[in-house]
Amino acid sequence: MNKEPQRAKTKRNNNRGNFGKWLFLITIGLFFLFFVRFAYIAINRDVQHVNLQSQAEQIYTQRRTIQAKRGNIYDSKGSAIATDTSKYTVYAVLDHNQRSTSGKPMYVENKEKTARVLAKYINMPYSKILKRLNTKNQAFQVEFGTAGSNLSVATMQKIKKENLQGIDFIATPARQYPEGEFASQILGIASPKTNSNGQTTLVGQIGLEGYFNKQLTGTNGMRKDKQDIYGYRIANSKEVTKQAVNGDDIYTTIDPKTQHMLETKVGKVYKNGQPNAVTAIVMDAKTGRIVAATQRPTLNSKEPVWRNMFVQDAYEPGSTMKILALSAAIDSGHFDPNATFQSGTWAMGGGKIVDWSSGGWGTITYKDAFDMSSNVGFAHVEQNMGAKTWMKYIRRFGLLKKVNVNGMGNEVSGFTQFKGILEQANTAFGQGITVNQMQMLRAFGAVANNGKMMQPYIVKKIVNDNGKVVQQTKPKEVSQPIKASTAKQVRKYMQGVVYDKKGLGHDFQIKGHRVAGKTGTAQIGGANGYSKGDTNYLYSFAGMAPAKNPRYVMYITLRQPKNLSTSATKQMASIFNPVMKMLLEKNKSTNASVVKMPNVVGKSTDDANKALSGANIQPVVIGSGKTVRSQSVTAGTKLLKNQRIILDTGGQYRMPDISGWSSADVQQLANKLNLKLKEKGSGYVSKQSIKANDKVTKDQTLTVTYKTQQ
Repeated sequence: MNKEPQRAKTKRNNNRGNFGKWLFLITIGLFFLFFVRFAYIAINRDVQHVNLQSQAEQIYTQRRTIQAKRGNIYDSKGSAIATDTSKYTVYAVLDHNQRSTSGKPMYVENKEKTARVLAKYINMPYSKILKRLNTKNQAFQVEFGTAGSNLSVATMQKIKKENLQGIDFIATPARQYPEGEFASQILGIASPKTNSNGQTTLVGQIGLEGYFNKQLTGTNGMRKDKQDIYGYRIANSKEVTKQAVNGDDIYTTIDPKTQHMLETKVGKVYKNGQPNAVTAIVMDAKTGRIVAATQRPTLNSKEPVWRNMFVQDAYEPGSTMKILALSAAIDSGHFDPNATFQSGTWAMGGGKIVDWSSGGWGTITYKDAFDMSSNVGFAHVEQNMGAKTWMKYIRRFGLLKKVNVNGMGNEVSGFTQFKGILEQANTAFGQGITVNQMQMLRAFGAVANNGKMMQPYIVKKIVNDNGKVVQQTKPKEVSQPIKASTAKQVRKYMQGVVYDKKGLGHDFQIKGHRVAGKTGTAQIGGANGYSKGDTNYLYSFAGMAPAKNPRYVMYITLRQPKNLSTSATKQMASIFNPVMKMLLEKNKSTNASVVKMPNVVGKSTDDANKALSGANIQPVVIGSGKTVRSQSVTAGTKLLKNQRIILDTGGQYRMPDISGWSSADVQQLANKLNLKLKEKGSGYVSKQSIKANDKVTKDQTLTVTYKTQQ
């Protein structure tokens, strides 16, 4: 018997047994390792430093940003002049796969009809819209460029009412300025910006919107809730919410009635006189409160200006500087109104000073020098008081340093070399020194306010989302650069400019009111010296009233008007006179009877008329409705007896008889009826293009002629 095969077979069986044992041990070992690993993961919930619980929560937790509302900006009466809204971009879905759950098409089928309807609402012709809808590219959807973007809520709603299949909208946060052309560079602008996370927020660019962007923006909130794998919220899952904190609201000092009139008058001068720029600003001299301010060009002009000219432009002011030079000379005891000098030209310091009438007026007094705006006379005034004294008063009046009005950034300080007797003398009549308009306005305020110089302010208060006042501005006296007696004397000489036979400011007389003022004509410097010609001047006027104890100061500048068929002084007077007259009549007397405006919204027209007539308020009812929907003046506002207000009842509108109305009342009516207003002349209404009782439609033009004031 052969025993070798038997031994080989036994050896193979032993090897298999050993292999099986080792395989079993390895399997048990791996199982043990997996068990330990799974136990570790189950206990610690961590894999390669990744927390599994956190990861799962991220997968099944939906995070949503709660957008904070940007704060509003209000006028002095509490009406919003900047508020949040949405702009819309219209788009058309072309993908035939887009259907509802019931199988209904959700894309544009009737392209001709869609193009025809859209052409009524967006600035794109039917043919171009149809071409977009018939694009040869396999587009999921198409938009319509700038014509189909930045659509208002009203336009979007009109398109939606047409029920166009496949037409939808993308909403973008936007800022609305409901008063239209209303202190645009002071308010500024906020534009939508999209961050890296795809969130779109409004960001202030200039003006109050930019200056207070952080306060207006607020803080976004967050909402988190758990969802299942299908995206549905899990019942009873804990929702975590971080509340959004809305932005602060800013209340300005701008009086809407005055601002609207100022906008209208400045806009008319800008259109007719064709200047490079016009500015006008009104301040309450007693408090420093900015009542109204505007400039042209605006942010909406064909060639917009993206800066606040009141603080960001440095310029040579010209002869309105003589108000401050006269103040310094009187206050320092160096002014004799009856002393005389030879006008025309005066050689000094290697050059010469020339009057605007180069031949002069012979030998005249220093009082005449102010009335007739003699440069030679004020060069003598500066020499008589001395350069050192004059510079002391320049600094006392706050020139050459920033005013720092809260809300007006990037201010320029102004500059003067003030070297040599010629340049030092030039500064007394506004050459060889640059200033900004807010510096000049504040300095004029000291003359108006019996020597007390108040800090100008345009922000009355800032209120947070909870209604708490977080910042409030109170009138602040900066300094007293001149004595009260000096201010009174200066105003007396300023009245001479307006009323004396030799004065150059006759156009600024307002019937029934006494005005103190000073005109200015400044040459405009450039790289090659001063420009020549009547159209290359900066014309200006500083006026205050009532002259005896001024309440208001107004400063107007008119830069390089191309059309002087109406003189520069008359153009500026067409702004100053009606605005100042309205303000003075509003505050005509401290003894004037004042009443409070009641709330008549929701009342019948008969009950509203009775309530207002009983309160000595003149109601004008517009609309065919029988119930008051809105009133032009908010409840609680103080009014003078017999002041006119508008009650809107809705329905069909007819034109009232506005004979004898003031410009302010007409503008109030035009705003309520959404009319385009054209005004001619000054005073009170003598003619109206839309006859009394005629039907009125939105955007209709109303042309009004006023009786000229003497």
